[in-house]
Amino acid sequence: MGLIDRPGTAPHKAHSLPTPMAGGMILAASIGAVYLLLQPPVGGGLAGVLLGGAWVLLWGMLDDRFDLHPVVKLAAQAGATAILVLGGIQVLVTRVPWLDLAITALWVVGLTNAFNFVDSMDGLALGLGAIAAAFFMLVTMDAAQPELAYLSAAILGGAIGAFLYNAHPAKTFLGDSGAQLLGFLLSAVGIAYVPAQAGLPQELTWFTPILVMGVPIFDMVLVVYSRWRRGRPVFAAGTDHTYHRLHALGLDSTRSVLAMQLAGIFLGLVAFVLLDAPVLGANLAFGTIVGLGLVLVFWLERRGTMNDDALT
Repeated sequence: MGLIDRPGTAPHKAHSLPTPMAGGMILAASIGAVYLLLQPPVGGGLAGVLLGGAWVLLWGMLDDRFDLHPVVKLAAQAGATAILVLGGIQVLVTRVPWLDLAITALWVVGLTNAFNFVDSMDGLALGLGAIAAAFFMLVTMDAAQPELAYLSAAILGGAIGAFLYNAHPAKTFLGDSGAQLLGFLLSAVGIAYVPAQAGLPQELTWFTPILVMGVPIFDMVLVVYSRWRRGRPVFAAGTDHTYHRLHALGLDSTRSVLAMQLAGIFLGLVAFVLLDAPVLGANLAFGTIVGLGLVLVFWLERRGTMNDDALT
């Protein structure tokens, strides 16, 4: 199929051997096998999630093969968002239809690209995706949404299986197809999660998916801000991601990946603990975490100005 990542084709590619980009197909096959063998319930718009995931996978594979223009990729992701909305899954926060649709598109397209951005080192995106899926499995079970718990468990299992071949040194890469599929599915679960069924108010739980996927969101904010500040194309690949900056600060590859995955576990635990906190205290805690995250973005970016040539 030509889905091979060859060394030296871009400045950020550090691998030495041609490597298949099969992660997306591994994830899709794993999730498909779960639904064929176990036949879990498919309701509450879940069919739209699976159909949208297939759409994202297809366009991701085309991107891996032909390096599509960013506008085409965004249009494909907008199409996947439309499939979700037509399936009845969308953000309902403001109750203003056009604004909720805009937030839905921003969330889905943003998270789809965030996982594509954070896929900057062997095992990183899959590890973060598995962590997010594990926490979503727990909270959706608590919210009596078994169809989402099944999907989260399938994502978790598929991510762990693919991780065995994607951990350093990787025998296969996620590629855009795998990273975007992972981000899309998790973003959809985050929208479909309805904690009110567990008796939890929206004022307490609206930020739960944000915390669970906080590390990819952080990485995307850092990269977009850095490239905007330097006048560089946002969608151009480079070595200005969180992983690269941790590596430049002295952490080796394994520890840089582990640090980000531990941060993902920490944020997931915080999200889980805050479900039992008072509404005001939980929102103040979330605001504090966002503030600390922004401070860290600015600090890492300022450290980067010491060696701008390394940030391509």
